[in-house]
Amino acid sequence: MEYEEAEAWLLDIPKFKKKNVPEDTKRFLRRLGEPGKEKRIIHIAGTNGKGSVCAYLSSVLKRGGYRVGMFTSPHLITMRERFRINGEIITKEAFVNCLETVRNRLKGFAGSASAYHPSFFEMLFFMAMVYFEQEKVQVIVLETGLGGRLDATNSVSRKDLCIITRLGLDHMEYLGSTIAEIAGEKAGILQKSVPVVAADSGEEACRVLARTAEKLSCPAFFVSKQDIRNFEFHKNFIDFSFETRYYGYIRCLLTTCAPYQAENAALALRALDVLSECLPVDKSALTEGMKEARWEGRMEEIAQGVYIDGAHNVDGIRAFLEAAERDGCTGRRFLLFSAVQEKQYGEMIHRLADSGLFHRIYVTEIENKRGISRDILEAAFRVAGAGTVDGFADTGSAWGTLLQTKQPEDILYIAGSLYLAGEIKGLLKKE
Repeated sequence: MEYEEAEAWLLDIPKFKKKNVPEDTKRFLRRLGEPGKEKRIIHIAGTNGKGSVCAYLSSVLKRGGYRVGMFTSPHLITMRERFRINGEIITKEAFVNCLETVRNRLKGFAGSASAYHPSFFEMLFFMAMVYFEQEKVQVIVLETGLGGRLDATNSVSRKDLCIITRLGLDHMEYLGSTIAEIAGEKAGILQKSVPVVAADSGEEACRVLARTAEKLSCPAFFVSKQDIRNFEFHKNFIDFSFETRYYGYIRCLLTTCAPYQAENAALALRALDVLSECLPVDKSALTEGMKEARWEGRMEEIAQGVYIDGAHNVDGIRAFLEAAERDGCTGRRFLLFSAVQEKQYGEMIHRLADSGLFHRIYVTEIENKRGISRDILEAAFRVAGAGTVDGFADTGSAWGTLLQTKQPEDILYIAGSLYLAGEIKGLLKKE
């Protein structure tokens, strides 16, 4: 099987079909030999910031001398981005081998129903665990796909630490309509007596997380914005101070212009502090690893004055606007926006329009059946009072026009959907 065939086979699995029951996912992981059971596992759930926290942890632990496997989602250009060891994505050959290993083990396996087949995400998760086992990683950093309690990644039998990033109202059709309900689903990754590090997402969420941690005898560590001291914002980096028990006072520099990354980095620092006995690193590895960490699609400058931000929900848009208003722009700001149907795109659009930050707003349709038409997006921006809005039928047309429109002193932002971010990066790759 060639890589393109493997990718096509996986895409034929309905991505949003009803999940298998957790018991079947666990049983099939055992059929695979329970890969990863002897590794250190860090499990991460949350609404925003999961991938960034994964990247910070992986970078520091790599600097500390560990071999680190990282499984994240979604991808921007290629599925292979979801599987990384020490920051390097899986090769096409290894990807195909892992898929064939999982497919071979499916033969003759029956779940609670007469026939069992992993979902698209479950298949990728199984492949990742096989890959990390084959490559003899020491640490596995696992990002949940959706929610936590019923997520495929929650089928691992043991963990060393759980992390809950900032929570917000997203995927409400699956996780609940209130922060408390969503917090309950995310708290489903907690495991008896395993420590948890969580972002302070407000009284309601913290109450749910603390109550679950207490029931399971999990030592709980909450990180709030007040823990981030001496914050300084610069054009190409931010730095701040953070106090740890094991490493003492840390001065942390991040090569990003996104202020919201300070909270994600602080979560990673607290996690490493809690893990200091089983996964110790030198203080220099801590600071250098943080500085070297990169995560694509989060206020990422892809060309001079052109930034992609993966803001795809209301809380993400809020954080994106906080970053954009501090960019020191001396020209005009432009925005290219798109979204998918199940997001609260009306509220996202109102926030963008109310910000008054953008000289002109453009919308485009993405190549995804869940994408919203440009007519609907244009109308929503007009209702929100954004004034003139230009629409494009496809991302390629939008990209070409905006590059011609933008002057050197202008800044162009691309936000609203990770699918849009992926399409733009795909165009860049072709160029």
